[in-house]
Amino acid sequence: MLKKEKEIEAEKMLEEQSETVRPRRGRPRKIEIDKSLENVESTEEKKQKYDEEDSSKKSAPENSNHEEKMIKDILSENVTKLKKMAKEYKIEGFSGMSKLELINAILIKKGEEKGKTYGFGKLDVIGDGNYGFLRDTSIGPDVYVSISQIKRFFLRNEDIVFGELRIPIGTEKNYGILKVLLVNGDLPEKSLERPYFDDLVPSYPDEKLNLGSGEISSRIIDLVSPIGKGQRGLIVSPPKAGKTMLLSTLANDIIKYNPEIDVWILLIDERPEEVTDIKENVKDAEVYSATFDEDPRVHTEVTENVLQMAKRQVERGKDILILMDSLTRLARSYNITIPSSGKLISGGIDPNALYYPKRFLGAARNIKNGGSLTIIATALVETGSRMDEVIFEEFKGTGNMEIILSRTLEQLRIFPAIDVLKSGTRREELLIPRKNLEKIWKLRRELSEMSEVEGTRNLIELIKKYKNNDELLEDLYKTKKINK
Repeated sequence: MLKKEKEIEAEKMLEEQSETVRPRRGRPRKIEIDKSLENVESTEEKKQKYDEEDSSKKSAPENSNHEEKMIKDILSENVTKLKKMAKEYKIEGFSGMSKLELINAILIKKGEEKGKTYGFGKLDVIGDGNYGFLRDTSIGPDVYVSISQIKRFFLRNEDIVFGELRIPIGTEKNYGILKVLLVNGDLPEKSLERPYFDDLVPSYPDEKLNLGSGEISSRIIDLVSPIGKGQRGLIVSPPKAGKTMLLSTLANDIIKYNPEIDVWILLIDERPEEVTDIKENVKDAEVYSATFDEDPRVHTEVTENVLQMAKRQVERGKDILILMDSLTRLARSYNITIPSSGKLISGGIDPNALYYPKRFLGAARNIKNGGSLTIIATALVETGSRMDEVIFEEFKGTGNMEIILSRTLEQLRIFPAIDVLKSGTRREELLIPRKNLEKIWKLRRELSEMSEVEGTRNLIELIKKYKNNDELLEDLYKTKKINK
């Protein structure tokens, strides 16, 4: 009904109700008009009511926009600024956190200021993607993730999901995620554009890691067995040859001279004290471990989780490097945990047990127009175990780089105990400029004329004379540097 019609009707009602009427009994009385007028809302009252509803509806998008801006501002900050913010918020252990961990921790504090509960964890999709849970969460208990959120943002196993949480209601046991705010440190919309790891096109490594200014062991590797982004390498080591120390040195030099690469260290079936030593000596790497006193199922589970996390990062175009110790012990763990195929090969190993470690090592690759996954894993030899020899032989041809550690050099306490003649990289011409490559080949030929011990000792002395490998190669054959 139109405004004028409403006003006319109201006036008529007032006129009729103001007249006296004779009741059936008693005196004449005047009828109350208050109740009839209650249902006739004025235009001003309606307008005020609608304005209040509109303002409440508009407040939600405004809050959402403010929240999105806050997240974008934090994502744009570098690690130095993030650590400064973490210090202001008094976040414990911020100095050893990765950028993703810093972002999540700071956002949780900002949520507390607004009275919101933020949290994050690793997604574990149950079954065929019906629903999932965030495990290892910042709040402790698992967080339920609905199928609608998994499908909306194409979430995958081991995604690091950050969002606003809802506390359990009634008989509910788990927290729930109300709103997904970040996926692997990016806005959730970006997860829609991610390719699948298996669809990415692998290629030979063509970008060398800068190790020429590092420690002596790193500089030897840089000369005789260079590491490129996407390398699939083996460190072949007898017992006590210094492989753990070599991994620590490599990790620190890669972090120092290649800041664009995220370095992860995976320790399987190792001694607990070695895990502690790695964590203390390699500050800026993420260390994942399962020690020898844990169930073999834990060894395989940790390995598979790390691999899935690495794949998620590579899908985003990141460069990830995993230093793994050791591939041999991982194969042993799979030999115990997988269902028996009824067949055994030499050494008492089930053929199916070798498939999973091969899948882990085979994931290393350089991606065309994308990121890279580099895996450098150790393989044990000369242990007296036939099984270890079989495992090494199975992996011998799968890598595209090998670093061979020598028992002879180790017994003479010459470290790093790298056999420079047996170590090498496939397609090294893609990593090293032709001018330097010819000098390195000439250096190899001269070293081959010496004994293993003499050659390694002379190479170490040569490296010590220069600050970095670029200076060494530039000056190498201007004057004679190798003493026979």
